[in-house]
Amino acid sequence: MDEKKFDEAVRLRGRSFENNLSTYRLLSFRKADSELPNGEEEAGDEEQIDSSFNVAVMNVGAPAAGMNAAVRSAVRVGITEGHKMFAVNDGFEGFYKGQIKEIKWGDVGGWTGQGGSLLGTKRTLPGKHLDKIAEQMRIHNINALLVVGGFEAFESILQLFVARADYEEFCIPMCILPATISNNVPGTDLSLGADTSLNAIVETCDRIKQSASGTKRRVFIIETMGGYCGYLATVGGLAAGADTVYIYEEPFDIRDLQANVEHLTEKMKTSIQRGLVLRNENCNENFTTDFIYQLYSEEGRGVFDCRKNILGHMQQGGAPSPFDRNFGTKIAAKAMQWITRTLKESYKGGRVFANSEDTACLLGMRRRTLVFQPVVQLRDETDFVHRIPKEQWWLKLRPLMKILAKYKTSYDVSDSGQLEHVTRVRPKDSNTSTAI
Repeated sequence: MDEKKFDEAVRLRGRSFENNLSTYRLLSFRKADSELPNGEEEAGDEEQIDSSFNVAVMNVGAPAAGMNAAVRSAVRVGITEGHKMFAVNDGFEGFYKGQIKEIKWGDVGGWTGQGGSLLGTKRTLPGKHLDKIAEQMRIHNINALLVVGGFEAFESILQLFVARADYEEFCIPMCILPATISNNVPGTDLSLGADTSLNAIVETCDRIKQSASGTKRRVFIIETMGGYCGYLATVGGLAAGADTVYIYEEPFDIRDLQANVEHLTEKMKTSIQRGLVLRNENCNENFTTDFIYQLYSEEGRGVFDCRKNILGHMQQGGAPSPFDRNFGTKIAAKAMQWITRTLKESYKGGRVFANSEDTACLLGMRRRTLVFQPVVQLRDETDFVHRIPKEQWWLKLRPLMKILAKYKTSYDVSDSGQLEHVTRVRPKDSNTSTAI
């Protein structure tokens, strides 16, 4: 530093720091129009005109914290790359209704810390409105599409990819940024918004445990969201110190419930006279939250009393966590750079034409590495009936949770042991691989 070798100092801090600093500089300071690839003063240059395209960005699915940070990043990186950015309001429902407008650099100021979806988001899939969506793409000359959303976003891009055979308007680069609190999108270990939701769950569980500690001999049954995906319940339970967690991916029966009651009965004899049980909302159609609450209340009578709490949509709200803000910013910047590169590669004869599998991708995190994966190749990894990936990495954490709750069990840390747990047998109907 004394020698003012600042570039060397940045390099020595590692590639991650370099990338973060580069992204910060890219998003914080707007270049003059003359410095952009398609500056107005240079509009007569053919090569620069070819580097400017119309890119639409939209949200699809349920709201998730970090969506706005991703949109802000995408818009500003896109403008820096020389593109004209368009915002689509209210998902594909807004798309086919023509709710599309150009979005400028200043329009997304302050979006990073905003929760929910400022663009508006719907679960509507494009399948029934392909004609109208194709028409809107022609009207606005959309050359690329960036979709920030959950499982519906994945299904939507799959439908548009399949429809390329009938609509050349869909032969454009398309990219999905997984954003859902449920973390149930195939092709990624972590989705945008899941961290913020986990923070909300753990904070609520901590408050409930504090209440239970003061009351003594009380067990709380807490229901989390997530559909059929038990990620929120499992990881939230692990962080909050739950005694047990019920999820769809790990089938359970009445004997398991009875064993859990007996475990809590023994726990009440110790100095920690409280219990915390988490249940994923769709873990079992018969063993509902009310059923489990009534069972625990009856079987624990005279030893402990029981209360239930359904967390509900508070898990979708709130300001995004620092992790989700940074994660959304970085993946959106990377996605826009991919879109720019793919647009240039597919621009021929004065138009964009992209119909290969690798031009409709999902940007996911796999083993801490961001990877672009063709959506059509992810179909075989997906259980469309229950809207979850067929294999989920976090299932190997389940035995650890039981150990921490002082159940008599073991934790196999070998690769084969983890694989055996992750690929456990599911009901036959969950093997259906396509609903497209």
